[in-house]
Amino acid sequence: MSEESTRRIVVLRHSKAEHPDVDDHERPLAERGREDAPAAGRWIAGAGITPDLALVSTAVRTRETWRLATAELPVVPKTVAEERVYEASLGELIALLSEQSDEVRDLVLVGHNPGVHALADALAGEAEGDLLARMNRSGFPTSAIAVLEFQGSWKGVEHGVGRLTAFWTPHA
Repeated sequence: MSEESTRRIVVLRHSKAEHPDVDDHERPLAERGREDAPAAGRWIAGAGITPDLALVSTAVRTRETWRLATAELPVVPKTVAEERVYEASLGELIALLSEQSDEVRDLVLVGHNPGVHALADALAGEAEGDLLARMNRSGFPTSAIAVLEFQGSWKGVEHGVGRLTAFWTPHA
């Protein structure tokens, strides 16, 4: 694969979680989250996105979101439970993306706010129509998906490199 290939980053915030008396990392999905996660998977499949790799926070709610979403995909990508996604800063998420192999064309990152919203906003140097305004007005709710495209190597991921081509939420 050429370094000049178009690559896509699909940023998915975990679905709605419960707030039981457990450590934040161990919070499971709420009923609404168990309904919205498959809808996110259907949206990804319907958009024609076939991810090569998924980087998923190790938190229970993100792993459960991705498990339910992948049940709706025609092909399940290689999935890596990545502890660095949990509570990651924008800089940490960009660093993680820049480590990826250029064999990966489409990558899904399943994580948490405020990091995922900050990532999508920072990478979006351009956007189709009013997508950037819509994304920022929404606050990137649970189960939201932002799709960004960029040219070149993962090593070149930095602020403003991408074009926001889609933004979806289950309750828009």
